This record gives sequence, structure tokens and C-alpha cells, in this order.
Amino acid sequence: MRNSKPLLRSGPTVAAATLCLALAGPAAAGPGISVNTTGSTVSVATSACTQINGNWGTASLLNSSQTSFSQGRQAALSGTSAGQSAAWSNVGAGTYTVIVMCSNGSTAGRQSVIVTPAPSPSVSPTASPSRGVMGGIGGSAQDYGTVTMVAGGALVGTGLLATAYYLRRRNKPHHL
Repeated sequence: MRNSKPLLRSGPTVAAATLCLALAGPAAAGPGISVNTTGSTVSVATSACTQINGNWGTASLLNSSQTSFSQGRQAALSGTSAGQSAAWSNVGAGTYTVIVMCSNGSTAGRQSVIVTPAPSPSVSPTASPSRGVMGGIGGSAQDYGTVTMVAGGALVGTGLLATAYYLRRRNKPHHL
């Protein structure tokens, strides 16, 4: 007869997942905004704004010391009714907040973004070995052939036999 163990570990996992979903609350209504970074360029996209008098709205990029929409670097939204976007270039490294205000005065969304400096073009990526790291017997810098490996193994074996023979003879009493 086969005995099966109950899955005691799955209970806390399911409870934790349920708690996380309950604390997350309902999803935000509306499409919101999407913020992306590429090097020192930050871009924002949304489809929440409507055009009023030829204006979609404005997006603002705030650094950590700025608190209001008007203090940040502002960019006008451009696009179509399917989606609007704005971008800022030459943004320094740091944490920023992007806020999008539609032309009707409503806020489409707010999102934080971290900008990291792009790698220097003078630093080239290191080349990796074509066959991976060759550690262990045989060295890591060169691939030795089968003959070399057998010859090395024979030398090690001969050394072990010679050591055993010497130690065995040394333990015997000497008679004249």
C-alpha cells in the first residue's frame, strides 16, 4: 500500500499569495501612463487624454527635489486619439517622477522612473571563451590532447607507486 504525504508547504504559499492579492486592491481605472528609459532619454506614452483646441496635454519630468507639476521639465504631448507621447533627452542619472496632465485638467497618471547612465562607448565588452571555462584537469588556458592526458596520468600513477614502495621498504627492519 502506498502512503502519500500531505502537501504542508503549499498551504502557507497559497495563503501568502491570497494576502498579496487582497492587499493589492482593485486595479487603477483607465489606461494610465507607460514610462520607458533608454540611456539618457525618458519617454512617456498614454491614451487617456482627449484633444481640446489642438492640445493633448503636457507631461512633466520632476527630479527628487521637485514636488509640483509646474516645477519639472515640461513637454507637450503629441500623437493621435489612439495614443499620445512625450520625451525628454539628456536626462542625468537619478530617480524621477513623470506626471501627465491632460488638456481637460485631469491627471492621466504618475509614475517613478530610475535613469541609469549609459555605458561608456570606450569600454568594450569582454570576449567570452568559445568553449566556456575549461577548469579542472588539463588546465584552463589550453585544450591538451588525449596523448598528453594519458602521459600525465601515467606519470602521476608512477609517482604514487614509487612513493608506496619507498614507504613500505622504510618500515621493514634492516638486517645486515
